[in-house]
Amino acid sequence: MGAMASKGKPSPRSAVKPLSDEQVAKLAKKHHLVDPTHDFPTGPRKANTAEIEAQHPKATQRLLTGCDLVMRTHSKIRVWGLEHVPETGPFITAATHVTMYDVFVPMVSMFHQGRRPRYMAKAEMAKWPLIGKWFQLVGMQPVERRAGKARAIEETSVEILTSGRPLTVWPEGTVTRDPQKWPMSMKNGVGVIALEASRRLGYQVPLYCSVTWGAASINHWWPWPRKNVVMCFDEALDYSDLLDGCDSWGKDVPTDRADELTRRIRVRMTEIMAEIRGEQAPDGYWDYRTMSRVKD
Repeated sequence: MGAMASKGKPSPRSAVKPLSDEQVAKLAKKHHLVDPTHDFPTGPRKANTAEIEAQHPKATQRLLTGCDLVMRTHSKIRVWGLEHVPETGPFITAATHVTMYDVFVPMVSMFHQGRRPRYMAKAEMAKWPLIGKWFQLVGMQPVERRAGKARAIEETSVEILTSGRPLTVWPEGTVTRDPQKWPMSMKNGVGVIALEASRRLGYQVPLYCSVTWGAASINHWWPWPRKNVVMCFDEALDYSDLLDGCDSWGKDVPTDRADELTRRIRVRMTEIMAEIRGEQAPDGYWDYRTMSRVKD
């Protein structure tokens, strides 16, 4: 049985405007923008050496050097909020997924901050030539996107966190199908994972929204002049209220709580993306199941 086919194609590059120099300058007045393709872009900090040593350090360094080079030649990339990345302990990064390029931006940023998250990524990527091998070396956790696999994926994710490792997820599950490339509907797995890991550990696992914008305008065959790409690594999203009474949940995380946490992530991602783009987000959100815009 193969993986489920993705519905619809993402909208073309021409559907959105490139991120302008003026808008980046506006963001730079409000936020401290740094280049994430160098070690410790936010200033001196302690690298998590145990995590680094446990994850193919040489191969990871080679991949990182290659990614840095591609990012610098293909884009002008700036980030704010990376000081929020914890130096130790588990945390969850919920990242937007506008293009494949967006996968590398938070990865490179966190590697340069001295952390090595595991990544939940579709299993097909492990079979991609060259890059699939690299993905496995740098902590990709292959996800079989078949019906009935959700529980196993959630359990693996929770185990990564309870073992003390960070985890990065793309809650939309695939590249957004929103015609204007805003965050679309999300599966509630991210909510289940965060709440269950927090319940088992006895404290709220830090959860951060990572929003990247600008890469949708890059022409990968001829990326010059380089396009602006900006990422925000937001401050931790508070969901302590959803952990109330978690000792009495029984076997499973209540669906309404997982749904609510997932909704908060989508809403927050949309707010941040609106700020980066300097645009008003449309009302409601794009629902992947019906391929139409629905009310919030």
